Amino acid sequence: MTALVSERRSQVCLGLDPGADVPDLALAEYCAELIDRAGPACVAVKPQLACFERHGAPGWEALTEVVARAQQAGLLVVADGKRGDVPTTAALYAEMLIGGLGADAFTINPLLGGDAIEPFVAAAESAGAGVFSLVRTSNPGGAELQDAGDTPLRERLAGLVAERAPRLAGESGLSGMGAVVGATTPELIGRLRELMPASIFLIPGIGAQGGKPEDLAPAIAEGQPASVMVAAARSIAGAEDPGAAAEELRDAVWALS
Repeated sequence: MTALVSERRSQVCLGLDPGADVPDLALAEYCAELIDRAGPACVAVKPQLACFERHGAPGWEALTEVVARAQQAGLLVVADGKRGDVPTTAALYAEMLIGGLGADAFTINPLLGGDAIEPFVAAAESAGAGVFSLVRTSNPGGAELQDAGDTPLRERLAGLVAERAPRLAGESGLSGMGAVVGATTPELIGRLRELMPASIFLIPGIGAQGGKPEDLAPAIAEGQPASVMVAAARSIAGAEDPGAAAEELRDAVWALS
Protein backbone atom coordinates (compact mmCIF):
# COMPACT_ATOMS: atom_id res chain seq x y z
CA MET A 1 0.00 0.00 0.00
CA THR A 2 2.75 2.48 0.90
CA ALA A 3 4.33 2.14 -2.55
CA LEU A 4 1.06 3.08 -4.24
CA VAL A 5 0.55 6.06 -1.94
CA SER A 6 4.07 7.32 -2.59
CA GLU A 7 3.73 6.97 -6.36
CA ARG A 8 0.65 9.19 -6.49
CA ARG A 9 1.12 12.86 -5.71
CA SER A 10 -2.52 13.37 -4.74
CA GLN A 11 -3.24 13.16 -1.03
CA VAL A 12 -7.04 13.22 -1.15
CA CYS A 13 -9.16 10.26 -0.07
CA LEU A 14 -12.71 10.32 -1.45
CA GLY A 15 -15.24 9.33 1.20
CA LEU A 16 -18.11 7.23 -0.14
CA ASP A 17 -20.98 7.62 2.33
CA PRO A 18 -24.22 7.12 0.38
CA GLY A 19 -27.09 8.37 2.53
CA ALA A 20 -30.65 7.24 3.05
CA ASP A 21 -31.72 9.10 -0.08
CA VAL A 22 -29.72 6.64 -2.22
CA PRO A 23 -31.78 3.44 -2.77
CA ASP A 24 -30.02 0.10 -2.50
CA LEU A 25 -30.31 -0.57 -6.22
CA ALA A 26 -28.46 2.66 -6.99
CA LEU A 27 -25.60 2.40 -4.48
CA ALA A 28 -23.02 1.15 -6.96
CA GLU A 29 -24.06 3.65 -9.63
CA TYR A 30 -23.95 6.56 -7.17
CA CYS A 31 -20.43 5.68 -6.07
CA ALA A 32 -19.25 4.92 -9.59
CA GLU A 33 -20.25 8.40 -10.73
CA LEU A 34 -18.31 9.96 -7.84
CA ILE A 35 -15.27 7.82 -8.63
CA ASP A 36 -15.43 8.83 -12.29
CA ARG A 37 -15.82 12.54 -11.54
CA ALA A 38 -13.66 13.05 -8.44
CA GLY A 39 -11.35 10.03 -8.57
CA PRO A 40 -8.71 11.58 -10.87
CA ALA A 41 -7.86 14.08 -8.12
CA CYS A 42 -7.63 11.40 -5.42
CA VAL A 43 -5.32 8.64 -4.30
CA ALA A 44 -7.95 6.50 -2.54
CA VAL A 45 -11.61 6.00 -1.77
CA LYS A 46 -12.99 5.33 1.70
CA PRO A 47 -16.36 3.55 1.63
CA GLN A 48 -18.18 3.78 4.98
CA LEU A 49 -19.21 0.17 5.44
CA ALA A 50 -22.32 0.97 7.47
CA CYS A 51 -23.78 2.87 4.52
CA PHE A 52 -23.74 -0.37 2.54
CA GLU A 53 -24.30 -2.97 5.25
CA ARG A 54 -27.58 -1.41 6.35
CA HIS A 55 -29.02 -2.54 3.00
CA GLY A 56 -28.20 -6.19 3.73
CA ALA A 57 -27.12 -8.49 0.91
CA PRO A 58 -27.81 -5.96 -1.90
CA GLY A 59 -25.65 -3.44 -0.07
CA TRP A 60 -22.75 -5.86 0.25
CA GLU A 61 -23.03 -6.74 -3.43
CA ALA A 62 -22.91 -3.04 -4.28
CA LEU A 63 -19.89 -2.56 -2.02
CA THR A 64 -17.92 -5.27 -3.82
CA GLU A 65 -18.76 -3.58 -7.14
CA VAL A 66 -17.56 -0.24 -5.76
CA VAL A 67 -14.28 -1.77 -4.56
CA ALA A 68 -13.67 -3.25 -8.00
CA ARG A 69 -14.58 0.00 -9.76
CA ALA A 70 -12.21 2.03 -7.59
CA GLN A 71 -9.31 -0.35 -8.01
CA GLN A 72 -9.84 -0.47 -11.76
CA ALA A 73 -9.50 3.32 -11.67
CA GLY A 74 -6.13 2.95 -9.94
CA LEU A 75 -7.38 4.03 -6.52
CA LEU A 76 -6.66 2.44 -3.17
CA VAL A 77 -9.66 1.26 -1.16
CA VAL A 78 -9.75 2.00 2.57
CA ALA A 79 -12.64 0.05 4.12
CA ASP A 80 -13.96 2.25 6.91
CA GLY A 81 -15.60 -0.05 9.45
CA LYS A 82 -13.54 0.69 12.57
CA ARG A 83 -13.57 -2.97 13.53
CA GLY A 84 -12.29 -4.10 16.90
CA ASP A 85 -12.82 -7.26 18.94
CA VAL A 86 -11.08 -10.00 20.90
CA PRO A 87 -8.19 -11.58 18.99
CA THR A 88 -10.03 -14.57 17.53
CA THR A 89 -12.83 -12.40 16.15
CA ALA A 90 -10.41 -9.67 15.06
CA ALA A 91 -8.67 -12.24 12.88
CA LEU A 92 -11.99 -13.04 11.19
CA TYR A 93 -12.70 -9.35 10.59
CA ALA A 94 -9.28 -8.97 9.01
CA GLU A 95 -9.88 -12.00 6.78
CA MET A 96 -13.20 -10.54 5.67
CA LEU A 97 -11.83 -7.07 4.93
CA ILE A 98 -8.73 -8.19 3.03
CA GLY A 99 -9.62 -11.58 1.57
CA GLY A 100 -13.37 -11.27 1.28
CA LEU A 101 -13.83 -7.63 0.33
CA GLY A 102 -10.41 -7.11 -1.23
CA ALA A 103 -9.68 -3.80 0.51
CA ASP A 104 -6.18 -2.33 0.33
CA ALA A 105 -6.48 -0.96 3.88
CA PHE A 106 -9.02 -0.68 6.66
CA THR A 107 -9.75 1.21 9.86
CA ILE A 108 -9.74 -0.38 13.31
CA ASN A 109 -10.79 0.49 16.84
CA PRO A 110 -7.80 -0.21 19.15
CA LEU A 111 -9.57 0.09 22.51
CA LEU A 112 -9.37 -3.65 23.24
CA GLY A 113 -5.57 -3.34 23.39
CA GLY A 114 -2.48 -4.71 21.75
CA ASP A 115 -3.50 -8.36 21.54
CA ALA A 116 -6.67 -7.39 19.68
CA ILE A 117 -4.74 -5.18 17.27
CA GLU A 118 -2.26 -7.93 16.49
CA PRO A 119 -4.45 -10.06 14.15
CA PHE A 120 -5.22 -7.00 12.01
CA VAL A 121 -1.55 -6.07 11.71
CA ALA A 122 -0.51 -9.66 10.99
CA ALA A 123 -3.09 -9.96 8.22
CA ALA A 124 -2.03 -6.65 6.69
CA GLU A 125 1.63 -7.66 6.90
CA SER A 126 0.94 -10.88 4.99
CA ALA A 127 -1.16 -9.20 2.32
CA GLY A 128 0.80 -5.96 1.86
CA ALA A 129 -2.24 -4.02 3.10
CA GLY A 130 -2.59 -1.07 5.44
CA VAL A 131 -4.20 -0.50 8.84
CA PHE A 132 -5.49 2.81 10.16
CA SER A 133 -6.00 2.78 13.91
CA LEU A 134 -8.20 5.37 15.60
CA VAL A 135 -5.97 7.73 17.60
CA ARG A 136 -7.79 11.09 17.78
CA THR A 137 -11.16 11.15 16.09
CA SER A 138 -12.86 14.17 14.55
CA ASN A 139 -16.14 14.06 16.49
CA PRO A 140 -16.64 16.50 19.42
CA GLY A 141 -17.20 13.67 21.89
CA GLY A 142 -13.77 12.23 21.17
CA ALA A 143 -12.32 14.56 23.80
CA GLU A 144 -14.19 12.79 26.61
CA LEU A 145 -11.89 9.76 26.47
CA GLN A 146 -9.10 10.47 24.00
CA ASP A 147 -7.93 13.66 25.71
CA ALA A 148 -8.33 12.34 29.26
CA GLY A 149 -5.57 11.40 31.69
CA ASP A 150 -2.13 12.68 32.67
CA THR A 151 -0.89 10.85 29.62
CA PRO A 152 -3.84 11.34 27.26
CA LEU A 153 -5.36 8.23 25.79
CA ARG A 154 -4.62 9.54 22.28
CA GLU A 155 -0.90 9.42 23.07
CA ARG A 156 -1.13 5.90 24.44
CA LEU A 157 -2.94 4.83 21.28
CA ALA A 158 -0.25 6.57 19.23
CA GLY A 159 2.29 4.45 21.07
CA LEU A 160 0.53 1.26 19.98
CA VAL A 161 0.70 2.46 16.39
CA ALA A 162 4.35 3.49 16.55
CA GLU A 163 5.39 0.15 18.05
CA ARG A 164 3.95 -1.68 15.06
CA ALA A 165 4.92 0.76 12.31
CA PRO A 166 8.19 -0.99 11.37
CA ARG A 167 6.30 -4.15 10.43
CA LEU A 168 4.33 -2.38 7.69
CA ALA A 169 7.11 -0.07 6.52
CA GLY A 170 7.59 0.47 2.80
CA GLU A 171 10.64 1.39 0.76
CA SER A 172 9.72 5.07 0.97
CA GLY A 173 10.09 5.01 4.74
CA LEU A 174 6.36 5.45 5.28
CA SER A 175 4.42 2.82 7.19
CA GLY A 176 1.09 1.28 6.35
CA MET A 177 0.50 1.07 10.09
CA GLY A 178 -1.35 4.35 10.02
CA ALA A 179 -3.49 6.48 12.28
CA VAL A 180 -6.85 8.22 12.05
CA VAL A 181 -6.20 11.79 13.22
CA GLY A 182 -9.02 14.30 12.94
CA ALA A 183 -8.60 17.71 11.34
CA THR A 184 -10.94 19.27 13.92
CA THR A 185 -8.25 19.47 16.63
CA PRO A 186 -5.29 20.88 14.69
CA GLU A 187 -3.50 21.89 17.89
CA LEU A 188 -2.91 18.18 18.64
CA ILE A 189 -1.60 17.11 15.26
CA GLY A 190 2.02 18.17 15.67
CA ARG A 191 2.46 16.17 18.87
CA LEU A 192 0.87 13.09 17.29
CA ARG A 193 3.25 13.37 14.34
CA GLU A 194 6.15 13.42 16.80
CA LEU A 195 4.87 10.21 18.34
CA MET A 196 4.19 8.50 14.98
CA PRO A 197 6.88 9.85 12.62
CA ALA A 198 6.57 7.15 9.95
CA SER A 199 2.83 6.49 9.91
CA ILE A 200 0.44 7.66 7.21
CA PHE A 201 -2.28 9.83 8.76
CA LEU A 202 -5.82 9.35 7.51
CA ILE A 203 -7.40 12.72 8.28
CA PRO A 204 -11.18 13.12 8.42
CA GLY A 205 -13.07 16.23 9.46
CA ILE A 206 -12.33 18.59 6.57
CA GLY A 207 -15.25 20.62 5.25
CA ALA A 208 -18.59 19.71 6.81
CA GLN A 209 -17.08 19.07 10.26
CA GLY A 210 -15.16 22.35 10.26
CA GLY A 211 -11.58 21.22 9.66
CA LYS A 212 -9.41 23.33 7.34
CA PRO A 213 -6.70 22.08 4.96
CA GLU A 214 -4.40 24.97 5.87
CA ASP A 215 -4.15 23.67 9.44
CA LEU A 216 -2.71 20.31 8.44
CA ALA A 217 0.94 21.17 7.78
CA PRO A 218 2.11 19.61 11.10
CA ALA A 219 0.69 16.26 9.94
CA ILE A 220 3.10 15.97 7.02
CA ALA A 221 6.19 14.00 7.92
CA GLU A 222 9.47 15.65 6.96
CA GLY A 223 10.14 15.11 3.28
CA GLN A 224 7.09 12.87 2.90
CA PRO A 225 4.05 14.63 1.37
CA ALA A 226 2.38 11.23 0.97
CA SER A 227 2.33 10.79 4.76
CA VAL A 228 -1.21 12.20 4.84
CA MET A 229 -4.46 11.19 3.18
CA VAL A 230 -7.10 13.85 3.70
CA ALA A 231 -10.54 12.26 3.64
CA ALA A 232 -13.58 14.19 2.42
CA ALA A 233 -17.06 12.89 1.69
CA ARG A 234 -19.87 15.44 1.97
CA SER A 235 -17.79 18.40 0.80
CA ILE A 236 -17.05 16.57 -2.45
CA ALA A 237 -20.20 14.49 -3.02
CA GLY A 238 -22.46 17.43 -2.18
CA ALA A 239 -20.68 19.88 -4.46
CA GLU A 240 -22.24 20.96 -7.72
CA ASP A 241 -19.05 19.75 -9.42
CA PRO A 242 -17.47 16.93 -7.35
CA GLY A 243 -14.44 16.82 -9.61
CA ALA A 244 -13.69 20.50 -9.12
CA ALA A 245 -14.23 20.17 -5.36
CA ALA A 246 -11.75 17.28 -5.19
CA GLU A 247 -9.21 19.23 -7.23
CA GLU A 248 -9.61 22.27 -4.97
CA LEU A 249 -8.95 20.18 -1.87
CA ARG A 250 -6.02 18.45 -3.56
CA ASP A 251 -4.46 21.77 -4.48
CA ALA A 252 -4.91 23.09 -0.93
CA VAL A 253 -3.14 20.05 0.52
CA TRP A 254 -0.38 20.18 -2.09
CA ALA A 255 0.28 23.77 -1.09
CA LEU A 256 1.24 22.58 2.38
CA SER A 257 4.02 20.34 1.09
